[in-house]
Amino acid sequence: MNEQAFRRTRAACYYTNITVSTVVCLPPLLFSTFRSLYGISYTLLGTLVLVNFCTQLAVDLILTFWGRCFNTKWLLRGMPLLTTAGLLIYALVPILLPQYAFAGLLCGTVTFSAAAGCNEVLISPIVAALPSDDPGRDMSRLHSLYGYGVLGVVAISTAFFRLFGAESWLWLAVLFAMLPVGAVVMLLRSPIPEIELSEQKSAGGRNRLLRGPVLFCLLCIFAGGLTELTMTNWVCLYLEKGMGLPKAVGDVLGLAAFSALLAITRTMYAKFGRSIEKVLCWSMGSAAFCYVLAGATPVPAIAVAACMLTGICSAMLWPGTLILLEERVPHPGVAAYALMAAGGDLGGAAGPQLLGAVVDGISASEWAARVGRMLTLSAEQVGMKVAMLLAALIPAAGLALLLWDRRRRRWLK
Repeated sequence: MNEQAFRRTRAACYYTNITVSTVVCLPPLLFSTFRSLYGISYTLLGTLVLVNFCTQLAVDLILTFWGRCFNTKWLLRGMPLLTTAGLLIYALVPILLPQYAFAGLLCGTVTFSAAAGCNEVLISPIVAALPSDDPGRDMSRLHSLYGYGVLGVVAISTAFFRLFGAESWLWLAVLFAMLPVGAVVMLLRSPIPEIELSEQKSAGGRNRLLRGPVLFCLLCIFAGGLTELTMTNWVCLYLEKGMGLPKAVGDVLGLAAFSALLAITRTMYAKFGRSIEKVLCWSMGSAAFCYVLAGATPVPAIAVAACMLTGICSAMLWPGTLILLEERVPHPGVAAYALMAAGGDLGGAAGPQLLGAVVDGISASEWAARVGRMLTLSAEQVGMKVAMLLAALIPAAGLALLLWDRRRRRWLK
């Protein structure tokens, strides 16, 4: 395989990763539209996020432990078509059968989430298997491109909504559904290296997963996934409905700015970062502060800044935990990484779902109406602010866990 073939495969993986970012960030951009057009509750919107990440979690584990049952090369090449199918179901069913709008959104979510789960397991090891002068740089670029992909989706969506209106969201979803087709063409023309997804069984394999350091990292990545993905999925809706900002402002200064800062922070850490334990402590603490500030402030500009800065604070929580795992457990093995992916996906599923349930529950209470009258807010806005404040408890608990572990290890020395 020559150098040109390597470059083509690497470029195909990069583009595939960008197209998958669509299925993660497009739904939050449409939540407000779904609520107004189809009357879908916040709890059900959170359920879509829950299903998204639970599906990814299930695919992660299936491919990791039963990977030998699949032809990974053709699975990789067919994966973008699954993304396209999911986005088309997502778009067409609510339009053709509006009485079953939520069912269509749910089916589409399961389909493209399965593609995202395949991407999570397959793309990184394939890029790692390609010969390179600087594998770390290639891997950092791969993960940074996700954030830049989100920026592109937000920019295109904002322009589309401004020109055609949010009620025409169907055509936007169809447009994004066409992008993965290009990934199929690129992957069909690119040589794919062999990768081994499943580990050989070993007597100590189960004990390795039950070790304290692995379970500690599992809790950390759960908190990190919840912290990052709760803001990713709710920032647009919070700034629009909770703070009363125009949708375009919430999309651009919320999700787009959050993703840009997240991508830049990961790129900068790859070049200059060190002492990941200190970085994780700082990230958890500052993320908790940003959530509190976003929920407590009545000033929209401060809320926007807090949501944006959460991108910096949460950027290293997921990848940083994997770095910490490698430091604590030499050669952790594929199963340990699968467990980390499962923990992060579980956090990404639980956070948005719980936040939606809190908003619905509090918004319907007499207490929210009473507090809203005192603060000149609607009951819905009170519910959103309380949910944002409660979300701060998870990174705060993550910080407490990290500090406890640091003190424990110092005492053992």
